[in-house]
Amino acid sequence: MSKMIKCKTCGADIASSAKTCPSCGAKNKKPFYKRWWFILIALIVIIAALSSGGNNDNNKTATTSKNESASSETAVKDQSVSSADTSKNSTNSNTKTDSVPIEYKSALKKAQTYSDGMHMSKAGVYDQLTSEYGEKFPAEAAQYAIDNVKADWKKNALEKAKTYQKSMSMSRSAIKDQLTSEHGEKFTEDEAQYAISNLEK
Repeated sequence: MSKMIKCKTCGADIASSAKTCPSCGAKNKKPFYKRWWFILIALIVIIAALSSGGNNDNNKTATTSKNESASSETAVKDQSVSSADTSKNSTNSNTKTDSVPIEYKSALKKAQTYSDGMHMSKAGVYDQLTSEYGEKFPAEAAQYAIDNVKADWKKNALEKAKTYQKSMSMSRSAIKDQLTSEHGEKFTEDEAQYAISNLEK
């Protein structure tokens, strides 16, 4: 004999295999989690989670091993430095960074991003930081960023020149004009000449 269930409409006992309730005529629907389309969706989600989860584990393992090797190298270097020098340096650096306003630090981070990622010139970074259409930092914060950013402006000019040469097929003369232009990259003449001299021939 089949299992008995209650009709959701009238509450009468009916067989679970019955399509309709004999008392009220209401349809006897399967719960959504027993329907074929729900099971199919659940299987797809599970398979997707398992396949992406395996890749993340590999990436985490590789990242962890890199971090561990970097940590062990750092630990060896740190052991060679005397603890007295370390405490003095950390105290001095903390007071220097604590006295710098947060907005100045933010401007410095942005400047580093523009220099490292977009290979911008010193003037280009400053203009981007202070522009009303850019970052809108005050001039003082932008100047702090320019004074403290770790950038090799000649290298940035060379990287920008390589981009123009490869992606836009520009001549050396046109690249130099673009690098030094007030409406272009705003590199100095010396930085642009370094870039042109070191481009692939």
